[in-house]
Amino acid sequence: MILLHPEWLALFPILLLAGWGWPRLGLFKPLRLLLLGLLTFSLAQPQWQKQAEGVDLWLLLDSSVSAEEPMAKGLPEWEKLLEQSRGPQDHLHQLAFAGEVMKPEAEGATLYDHQRQATRTALAINQALAHVQKESAGRPARLLIFTDGYATEPLSGVAEKLIQQGVELDMHLARQNEVTDYRIAALRTPTKAQLGEPFLLEVEVRGSQDGRVPLKLLRQGREITAAQVDVRLGTGIARFTDRSNMAGVIRYEAVIQPAEDAHLGNNQHQALVEIAGGPRVLLLTAYTDDPLTQILQQQGFTVDLVTDLHHAQPGQLTGARCVILNNVPAFELNNDFLDAIDFYVREQGGSLLMAGGQKSFGAGGYFESAIDSLLPVSMELKQEHRKLMVAMGIVLDRSGSMSMTVQNGFSKMSLADEGAANAVRFLGPQDLLTVFAVDSEAHVMVPLQPVGPNRDKMESAIRRIESTGGGIFVYEGLKAAWDELKNAAAGQRHIILFSDAADSEHPGDYKKLLAEITTNGGTVSVIALGTRQDPDARLLEDIAKLGKGRIFFTDRAEELPSIFSQETVTVARSAFVQDPVKTKAISGWLEITSQSLNWLGEVDGYNLSYARDWASQALISQDEYATPLVAFGQRGIGRTAAVSFPLGGPFSERVRAWPAYGDFLQTLTRWLMGESLPPGIGLKHRLQGTTLTLDLLHDESWEAPLMARAPRLVLAQGLKGTPQEIAWERQSPGHYQAKIDLPEGEMVRGAVQLNSQALAFGPALVGKSTEWAFDEARTDELRQVVQASGGRELLELSQAWRSPDTDRFVDLRNELLLFTLGLMLFEAFVTRTGWRLPKFSLPVRKTRLASAKSPTPATVHQKRLAKPSDQPSPTEASKNSTPPIIQAEPQVDRQSRFDRAKRRSH
Repeated sequence: MILLHPEWLALFPILLLAGWGWPRLGLFKPLRLLLLGLLTFSLAQPQWQKQAEGVDLWLLLDSSVSAEEPMAKGLPEWEKLLEQSRGPQDHLHQLAFAGEVMKPEAEGATLYDHQRQATRTALAINQALAHVQKESAGRPARLLIFTDGYATEPLSGVAEKLIQQGVELDMHLARQNEVTDYRIAALRTPTKAQLGEPFLLEVEVRGSQDGRVPLKLLRQGREITAAQVDVRLGTGIARFTDRSNMAGVIRYEAVIQPAEDAHLGNNQHQALVEIAGGPRVLLLTAYTDDPLTQILQQQGFTVDLVTDLHHAQPGQLTGARCVILNNVPAFELNNDFLDAIDFYVREQGGSLLMAGGQKSFGAGGYFESAIDSLLPVSMELKQEHRKLMVAMGIVLDRSGSMSMTVQNGFSKMSLADEGAANAVRFLGPQDLLTVFAVDSEAHVMVPLQPVGPNRDKMESAIRRIESTGGGIFVYEGLKAAWDELKNAAAGQRHIILFSDAADSEHPGDYKKLLAEITTNGGTVSVIALGTRQDPDARLLEDIAKLGKGRIFFTDRAEELPSIFSQETVTVARSAFVQDPVKTKAISGWLEITSQSLNWLGEVDGYNLSYARDWASQALISQDEYATPLVAFGQRGIGRTAAVSFPLGGPFSERVRAWPAYGDFLQTLTRWLMGESLPPGIGLKHRLQGTTLTLDLLHDESWEAPLMARAPRLVLAQGLKGTPQEIAWERQSPGHYQAKIDLPEGEMVRGAVQLNSQALAFGPALVGKSTEWAFDEARTDELRQVVQASGGRELLELSQAWRSPDTDRFVDLRNELLLFTLGLMLFEAFVTRTGWRLPKFSLPVRKTRLASAKSPTPATVHQKRLAKPSDQPSPTEASKNSTPPIIQAEPQVDRQSRFDRAKRRSH
């Protein structure tokens, strides 16, 4: 037994002195004295050393893909050895880990493939310690990890937790026999480089054997150089230099192609380099000679011009202070780029300006797009904005691939059905619609009929379409739809073809069919599920081009409903007014600047829209629509603006001749870009395995603002990831730090928000080969943790059941306090009631002499009441007295007693 706080025992003599000085306290009464002793002993916190029988052994089983083969071969034998050496009181528990940790017998314990692309050893140990604390309380416990030793996250802080909890960690490496394997151990690049500055790229290749390994280096997916790497003594280094004249983020990828290789998963590595060019404007335009470029450059802005719209990437947003979309249609932009703009504006403090034109706003397919909610104008147009009556045919792919379920739990087919139902919602009552489901032939699901009286029935029939297997015969679907539409009495006939970009079969003589459609005033648009790199993407692009329509590519089926809505609104509504209209200035411009502007009196055309509740307006049209021609507002910590008239190209003659054209653009762009962040603060980020570490550093000038309002760290994983706030840890004055574990291959963006401004970072990319890096430094780190905890690397598994060296103690304080409380209540009862313990006496032994009988109480009482005259005198008493008769003890026959004793002995 030990006392954790023996100093409390000094209280006992002090209490005795108090009882001696104040006797009225009654501290020397036995019960109270015992109470004082128990109380002081409890305060000293006694603990009894307890050696529990048996050991709880927690097995941590590496279930990652890199350890799959050696674990499958060795685990049955290891479990058999552990069972043979297990004692009767020993308990065995198992946890499987990869990207997540779970008990093998738990419901849903199957690890999905994307969860097995990581080895989160630190997470596994921490969760095992939590299980030990909960399920093995009071018993000796230890951990045993079976792993290949290549964690994809650092093990910082793990050893301290093991020591604190008194749990030892043992390890047993699960690895294959020596095989020939080459891998890219690292692709070292600078995190950031200046515009036009040369920088070094270093590729480290490791192998189990010496040799020459072919290496390719790619930039933005395109090969820029190739080389042969000489691997000597297990390592080879290849160095390259590069520079960029375009600001933003550049993605580099190194790929090796050895002739003999055991693991293909570690043959590539990716890295991102940020090219810093200062605050700039990113201009995406449909014009070959955009007048905005020259105007903005003359006003002192750095302009990055993007005309290759398909290849716009989220990395180009890095460092940009403003993005301008000048008459750019949504379907020509990369979906990833559009998805990234929302986080760029709301959380990273960027800004967006959309200029008008025949391919912008609703006419450009931005209704219900990823940036619809950012704009200060609404594109959901009213019935009076309709074009001529439309006859529309929808052709839906219902091949076997459409039955697959996507991340949100719905099948591809059900999402396509929902998109087609959305089209019904945006058509007018007099519009006509027909719907076909196509596999090896076309099946009419909704015959051509007016939408108005049949809207509900149409939506119900469309939502019942199911995938029935087989492929999709594209030609059959297009021909069936055109056969229905070609005789329709409508001002516009349009077909929407939905098809899988990887499985569009039997195109037939589609070129001749499309020529017939366009000659008779029809058009065809395509919604392709997949990417432009899929096998049948070229066919679908050609169909849209020859059909004089639009093509939408998406590899996320969840976007299908909004794409159908975009296309329907573009076809069925008059979104661009081509007639000149007079303008009217209102007071909203003064929210941007104190300088008034001499507005132009008339514009050549504009996009129909309505101002949102949160937006401010500076210029409106003087017609029945009162359309906001110039509107702006705050979105998150960023800003957006909409100029509904064209700034270039057709319908811009009056605008370009406007004397205040340059001042207008300069003032609006400077407001959008906001104020520069004061100096004295900076942000660094680095990736280590799958762990992203962020360091926020600042000087004394920022101390007071950050104490008043702490910096807010917001992170988004993936291009459409929901922003999440991450907690900071203050390491020291002027230094905040945060660490985040990321999925492999995930792109992450973030921002540190400082009131109304932000420090943006990213995108950062977690390499796709992290699980296959096979970095021996990780194994050495695990060995250090094992050694620090008191464990060892086990070669003989029978030693896994040894009891930990740490002592186990049971705290007795609670039991003593409960006993003291009970004794105190008993003492209070005795004091209040005066109750005494009953006295007990032993019974008196009866004598054999009759004269020795004790008088009865009645006799004694009578004698005490007798009068003195009734008592005889001493003389008479002596005369009348007779000597006592002594009765002799009856004689007992000695022989008979001897005989009885003798019989008893027999």
